[in-house]
Amino acid sequence: MLDESLLDAPDALARADRRGLLRGAAEAGARVRTALRHTAEAGVAELNPEGRPRAVLLAGSGAAATGVADLIAALAGAAAPVTRLRPTGVAPAAGALRWALPGWAGPVDLLLIATTDGSEPGLALLAEQAYRRGCTVVAVAPRQSPLSESVDGARGLLVPMATTPTEEYEKEATPAAGPGALWSLLVPLLVLLDRVGLLTAPVGTLQLVADRLDRTAERCGPAIATYSNPAKTLAAELADNLPLIWTEGTAAAPAGRRFAAVLAELTGRPALAAELPEAIPAHGALLAGDLAGGADPGDDFFRDRVEDHQALRARIVLLRDRPAGGLTAAPAVRELALGHDTAISELEPEDGSELEALAELVAVTDFATVYLALAGGAPA
Repeated sequence: MLDESLLDAPDALARADRRGLLRGAAEAGARVRTALRHTAEAGVAELNPEGRPRAVLLAGSGAAATGVADLIAALAGAAAPVTRLRPTGVAPAAGALRWALPGWAGPVDLLLIATTDGSEPGLALLAEQAYRRGCTVVAVAPRQSPLSESVDGARGLLVPMATTPTEEYEKEATPAAGPGALWSLLVPLLVLLDRVGLLTAPVGTLQLVADRLDRTAERCGPAIATYSNPAKTLAAELADNLPLIWTEGTAAAPAGRRFAAVLAELTGRPALAAELPEAIPAHGALLAGDLAGGADPGDDFFRDRVEDHQALRARIVLLRDRPAGGLTAAPAVRELALGHDTAISELEPEDGSELEALAELVAVTDFATVYLALAGGAPA
């Protein structure tokens, strides 16, 4: 159950936030600026690539690395295949994961490693394997970590992961699924891939992204009341509901998949994400079954309703960007929801670049996830 009274109690939210999730969401814009500074200091802007890589391979662990791979693949489009390398087993160290390059990887390919930890032995072994194959290696990781030494030994490029003054002073780790981790890992890789011509992410646009994140944090912060706070409103709407996250537009798709992944990792709540128009047939049966808004929880008139648990109901969450050709499926989605007595929530970013739109959707849903985690009784 969601304690809605907690949403409008900033001091209580701060006391409940033992993992620093609200601070991570609020500092997203600052992390972008710090990451840009670290990227410049690492010399990424001075690189003179001889041409585009044949393929981009991306490895990392946790929701942040998964989100980075998904966002980069969506933004790069058909410019070059972006492949996320998934763990294939365990490394020699007990319980550690192992990654492996595909058999075709070689000197014309680029390996990107993104991690908030940097102590994974499997990623260090992957960097060494890439060096033997002749792949170019670029990593974003904590400055003082075993991985940074491995990347240096593989003659790769390390960009130190952006941290906040609080993390530096208190020596606390960035939560791997927290809102701040995504931008710390993503921004340096966007600058690099812009430099090699795989996508468009100039520094000026990323500065606008930081500004958009700051403005969104002002709208969604803990001091803003629920009735005028889009993130708190969304969190309240999703209480005791199964979110069906339907997306429309290039930027909205990876934002929706990240929303579902971070909901599971930070709150323990299930969610399903799909792109329109495929989402309608893929999830249509959920709107007509036991999860439908008008479903009857039971016909036993004499049962004790006081002891009933709140029935889980499907709720459509429509994340919209600019649909292809200017056509939108939103009217059909609203009609479908009305016909099945299903509630619907909608988020649409302000005008701006594709990266700015993506940043706003990610920021609002990150804040909503944090509020659900804090007011919904998620494990600490």
